[in-house]
Amino acid sequence: MSPSPPYHGPVVRRAVPLLALGALVAPALALAAPPAQAAETLLSQGRPATASSQEGDGYAPSAAVDGNLTGTRWASRWSDPQWFQVDLGQRSDLSRIVLTWEGAYGRSYRIQASDDGTDWRTLKTVTGGDGGTDELAVTGSGRYVRMLGTERSGGYGYSLWEFQVYGSTDGTPPTTGAVEVTGSQGNWQLTVGGQPYTVKGLTWGPAIADAPTYLPDVKSMGVNTIRTWGTDGGTKPLLDSAAANGLKVVNGFWLQPGGGPGSGGCVNYVTDTAYKNTMLTEFTKWVEAYRNHPATLMWNVGNESVLGLQNCYSGAELEAQRNAYTGFVNDVAKKIHSIDPDHPITSTDAWTGAWPYYQRNAPDLDLYSMNSYGDICGVREDWEQGGYTKPYLITEGGPAGEWEVPDDPNGVPDEPTDVQKAEGYTKAWNCVTGHRGVALGATLFHYGTEHDFGGIWFNLLPDGLKRLSYYAVKRAYTATAGNDNTPPVVSALAVSPASSAPAGGEFTVRADVRDPDGDPITYKIFLSGNYANGDKRLVEASWRSTGNGTFAVRAPEKLGVWKVYLQAEDGRGNAGIETKSVKVVAPPVTGTNVALNKPTTASSFQPSYGDCPCEPAKATDGRADTRWASDWSDPQWIQVDLGSATPVRKLQLVWDPAYAKSYEVQISDNGTAWRTVHSTTTGNGDIDTIDVAATARHVRLHLTARGTGWGYSLHEFGIYG
Repeated sequence: MSPSPPYHGPVVRRAVPLLALGALVAPALALAAPPAQAAETLLSQGRPATASSQEGDGYAPSAAVDGNLTGTRWASRWSDPQWFQVDLGQRSDLSRIVLTWEGAYGRSYRIQASDDGTDWRTLKTVTGGDGGTDELAVTGSGRYVRMLGTERSGGYGYSLWEFQVYGSTDGTPPTTGAVEVTGSQGNWQLTVGGQPYTVKGLTWGPAIADAPTYLPDVKSMGVNTIRTWGTDGGTKPLLDSAAANGLKVVNGFWLQPGGGPGSGGCVNYVTDTAYKNTMLTEFTKWVEAYRNHPATLMWNVGNESVLGLQNCYSGAELEAQRNAYTGFVNDVAKKIHSIDPDHPITSTDAWTGAWPYYQRNAPDLDLYSMNSYGDICGVREDWEQGGYTKPYLITEGGPAGEWEVPDDPNGVPDEPTDVQKAEGYTKAWNCVTGHRGVALGATLFHYGTEHDFGGIWFNLLPDGLKRLSYYAVKRAYTATAGNDNTPPVVSALAVSPASSAPAGGEFTVRADVRDPDGDPITYKIFLSGNYANGDKRLVEASWRSTGNGTFAVRAPEKLGVWKVYLQAEDGRGNAGIETKSVKVVAPPVTGTNVALNKPTTASSFQPSYGDCPCEPAKATDGRADTRWASDWSDPQWIQVDLGSATPVRKLQLVWDPAYAKSYEVQISDNGTAWRTVHSTTTGNGDIDTIDVAATARHVRLHLTARGTGWGYSLHEFGIYG
């Protein structure tokens, strides 16, 4: 089973100068012989087609290669430039292109061909087009053929009833040959079938079953590669879909403790021979299964485990484990090479300090790989200072992560804005392409659709909604995203009161929201309890608009720091999403807390568990960060001696997650004879504010049914007179 991608462990660099071990030199591939001549054939019909955009669901790119000359069509959005392309499945000699235009035609356009879907050659330039049917003789070859429209005939977009590519092929796809790292020290390149190949990639998030739905969109972004973290029996449909869309796959193999600090389990790589043998056998099985698959680009053994081992070991033992782990990675690499000499092998970490271990213990790796976010440009510096002799691939990258940003006034990581995240992707790609001859490309993080805490931070299209980051990646890979319809831009987001929102009350959210295309905007507001209770889900808040970009939002009942998300949608599949934190506190109660620091007793308390000892007095000390906790049984009680008969007007109970579902509020003059002044059987935790009109010296809670499997636990037992 393939593990889910992490969101995400700390990424740490460290420059570790080491002596160079010598240049990695791989033999160049021989050039393929020219294809055999054959009769002209219609090559495009029924092949995978993609486009820069489509006007609506009824105008998909596939409609222009379905053979229906007058019944179905592709139509783009109403802007320049736009493109339409078809994957012929293999490199072909091209002789003729026939474009059957609908009324919205291209006045100026170029017909281009490519071997990899990234680097394009212009075969024909058309200016002054008049619509109808354009039949163009061309000379050239390629697997991918596209129409790049630069000037529309009118106010609409581009629309093709049919796009027909004619030519011949010898049946040999150029990208199914060996994949190699070629060149020499500082002048490496990746080649596929003898052709240069720069990895323009994304990490893959959706379910494999959804690959046919999403991979055409991935392809339309200029992506040529996706990365996975696990490879197993369920991987083949993803590989098949990738190949159908002209994409390659970095096939990952998961090793513990994967995902960096806080992830995975602990394995003893020095002594656990059984685990290593099991993994080697498992990996070998899937290399055998997929080594000849046309979508396979390379194998990636492990993810962030050198860094992650610090969670399991320390000192000399940590060093021994890191050496043993990277030695095992080398054993895997040697085994894979013996089975599959045609695909490179790499290993990913999130710390350039891992590279000396690989250099020392894993000489059979063809290249290194690194997950790096806000500090991605520093990877080059560390490579140069470390004296390394192998190239590298960035296997995750993008905006700064929560481990790299300063805390906000509420003490939680200050999440970058949409604009800052988009700039992070642009910066990442510029850093990769700037290290020519060493960085072989990147699979940026993350083509995911989860609409949760991590999804908002990193996903290019949470809940299927495209972010500014989506278009930044597309622009980096294609240089053609500038005229797309893009998301609303949210700026100057503010929450008030940011550090004292009353539980169950309202707080205010303000923002300046503008849509660059003038589209009408609709709003949603969500809350995440990730920092309050560990729940990473986004739950739609109860809110109301108060005008001029201002909203009144109901605060949760649960105390702690919450994230509030303002989501602005344009109705065109785009969204701007900004987030700030809000600290939810107990609502103020007028009057004096007469229980503060008064003698407090209970039926039991936990002497040691987690943050305990949790004595009864901690429920009346006025501090929200301490608590009383009982044994895990029913019934229990806690009581306060106010010292003398005292008017009691209101109680405020601030529950820990271990709350009471059923309880009674009781009072007494002597601590022996009790009378009930309030009872409930529907308690739900968080905060209970209870009106009481009585005079008493002793006040107690008689707790009869727990809301959880734990005991009862109160942060505060406030009694107000």
